Amino acid sequence: MSVTTTEVSRAEYCVIACADAWRGNGEVLASPMGGMVPVFASRLAKRTFSPELMLTDGEAMLVGLDGQREGWLPYRQHLALTTGGKRHIMMGASQLDRFGNMNISCIGDWSRPDRQLIGVRGAPVNTLNNAVSYWVSKHSPRVFVEKVDMISGVGYDSAAAAGPSATRYHRIPRVVTNLAVLDFDTADHAMRLVSVHPGVTVAEVQEATGFALVLPEGGEVPTTREPTAEELRLIREVIDPDTKRDREVKPV
Repeated sequence: MSVTTTEVSRAEYCVIACADAWRGNGEVLASPMGGMVPVFASRLAKRTFSPELMLTDGEAMLVGLDGQREGWLPYRQHLALTTGGKRHIMMGASQLDRFGNMNISCIGDWSRPDRQLIGVRGAPVNTLNNAVSYWVSKHSPRVFVEKVDMISGVGYDSAAAAGPSATRYHRIPRVVTNLAVLDFDTADHAMRLVSVHPGVTVAEVQEATGFALVLPEGGEVPTTREPTAEELRLIREVIDPDTKRDREVKPV
């Protein structure tokens, strides 16, 4: 059973869309790093359609459905899983381009940046060795740019240019924003608009993007799927009863 659109907040659609990124992943490390919405989404996925997921704090601990620490993951084992394609991260992004190159390091020229960000961190290793999706809480042309100022996370064109060693495990399954869901399932791996959240138009998403998005065949863009009544109950009563999700995505 589904609930009606008017009952579902924008943040709840975002949680649902992020959770679907882990659908069918099997027994992999699910590492939500881009905010609270991906954290709630990973817990929802494990409670419903992806029970084999191993939730992690992103470092050396396995965590339970409510975030409590349940086990130690030795660093050697963590690296073996990470470098063997057995992890699916959801990260944030300061900039993303049409082929999925991501920047969290600096804005402007590297030699004299206009703004210093958090640095490359583990993004190159992550993007080359396991699936990486992205969560962007404010979809805007400042984030979705024609070309990132610095490549922190590797996109499809950069991985292809580096050769087979870079493409073996490289995969960007999904980008979720406060406006829409996007992917790279196109012939040249250019970013495609998969769905818009209810109340959002295709024109609004394109206006908030600094490059032309690929549209589905036929040009018809569906709306993001509705949550089931059980998914909505879990989000509201079990996973996030304090509505922290609305702090990250304001109600509209």
